[in-house]
This record gives sequence, C-alpha cells and structure tokens, in this order.
Amino acid sequence: MQTKKSEIWVGIFLLVAMLAALFICLKAADVASMRSEPTYRIYATFDNIGGLKAHSPVRIGGVVVGRVADISLDQKTYLPRVALDIEERYNQIPDTSSLAIRTSGLLGEQYLALNVGFDDPELGTSMLKEGSTLQDTKSAIVLEDLIGQFLYNSKGGDNKSSDDAAAPASANTETTSPAGQTNP
Repeated sequence: MQTKKSEIWVGIFLLVAMLAALFICLKAADVASMRSEPTYRIYATFDNIGGLKAHSPVRIGGVVVGRVADISLDQKTYLPRVALDIEERYNQIPDTSSLAIRTSGLLGEQYLALNVGFDDPELGTSMLKEGSTLQDTKSAIVLEDLIGQFLYNSKGGDNKSSDDAAAPASANTETTSPAGQTNP
C-alpha cells in the first residue's frame, strides 16, 4: 500500500515536471505570437540578410507586428527577397517606411526593425497592402566585415604623411585686403 502511494506521488511529480518543461519550451519558442491572426504579406529586397531566418520577428519600436514568412532569391537580380506577414491590425503603415536587419544584443537573434515613414497623400504616399514592396532597406551588419574595416583603418588606410598634410596650411600665409594690398 505504501509503495503504491509513493508511486502515485512520483507519477504526479513527473507529470508536473513535464508540463513545466513544455511550458518553458513554448515560451522560449514564442509560440504565443505565432497564433493565426489575419495577416497581409509584403516584400522587401536586401543586399545581405546575414543570419535572418524564416519566422524571425518584425518589430516596430520593439513591439512584434509580424514575422518573416519566407526568404528566397530574386530570379532577376539574385538578391535575397524577404516575404513578411504583418498582422492585419497594423494596416496603417505608410509605404515610405524602411526596414533594417538588426540583432538582439551583441550575438543574439536577428530581426527586422520596421521604421514607420511619413504619410502625405499629396506626395503620392499610400499605406502598405497585400503584395506591396518596401524599397528602403538596410542590410545586415556582418561582424566579420566590421572587424576587417576596423583593422584596415587602424593600420592606416590613408597613407598621407604628416609633411603633406602640413604643407597646404603653411603655404599661404599672406592675405589680400579688399583694396588689393598684401598683408603679411
């Protein structure tokens, strides 16, 4: 009788532990934001998408407003073309908005930052709708490129000598007054 009771308690404990592990996994995967709300699809083309992946978040000011639906290669330009599913409730985004690939923290996941543009119907702007393409995009910053650029600049990418730089400043020491007289 005593062993059966302890087996039941162990079973309950294991069940609670598995439910807690499932809850933590779902929170880590951010499943709550992948619910089936109505969305509309827009597109953007980048030079370099870095480590951007499908299902990466699209954020406006840190608030998730959509997800990356698909990443493909444009057949004409051979540049990465990103399809974004934006939640229908965020349907007042002007077509003058811009997209930038950002990183959460130093080495965190990459996401798309949507910077809302201006809305001026007199200038011909409109709101994004199904099938729209955002023109203003900023590609991912590749850490290796930044390090290479830093090393290039620190080794003296500009090979001007200090004598060449000082020559133009000391070459013209005389000034001319409006009356045509030279002032030493």
